[in-house]
Amino acid sequence: MEDKTIFKISHKIKEIRKEKGITIQEVADKAGVSKGLISQIENNRTIPSLLVLINIINALDVDLNEFFKDFNSELDAGPVVVRKKDSYTSFEKEHALGFHYKRIFTSAIESSTMDIVLLELLPDAQRPMVETEAYEYKYIISGQIEYIFQDQRIQLEEGDSIFFNGRLSHTPRNIGTEKALMLIIYFFENKR
Repeated sequence: MEDKTIFKISHKIKEIRKEKGITIQEVADKAGVSKGLISQIENNRTIPSLLVLINIINALDVDLNEFFKDFNSELDAGPVVVRKKDSYTSFEKEHALGFHYKRIFTSAIESSTMDIVLLELLPDAQRPMVETEAYEYKYIISGQIEYIFQDQRIQLEEGDSIFFNGRLSHTPRNIGTEKALMLIIYFFENKR
């Protein structure tokens, strides 16, 4: 996650909390986390998990779309972002012995609805190229997948991931001999 995005999240949490006259302890209690964690997040010393961030935003009684309305997608790597499992960034959290976190991908996408799906793809599965009105994140749980775009083909295996604008014509193909399983997260932009 880019430092300015982390700072923006931290600053916005603190700003909303102070505007509403809510204490750090009250936010922590409502979000089900420690007072120390809220303090660390507000002071840009740690990055909350998605679930913790959602709980904090809910504890502040703010709509998720409203909270993220000023965040924009700033993808420097072009329309398709591929993450191979060996490029994931390891990180630790306080008081979490035996927990091994790996950050795969972080990006702010303005005002979106999220849809989470599991896709099982058989070796003989077929479909034409498609386009969706969403940004798409795919994580390969098992198997081997080739993602086909108009001008490129990308091979992915267990543990790899890909993120792209679904408006690019695309289709996945199972290139293995066993079924493949993907976790898919669609981010649909809400029209204003």
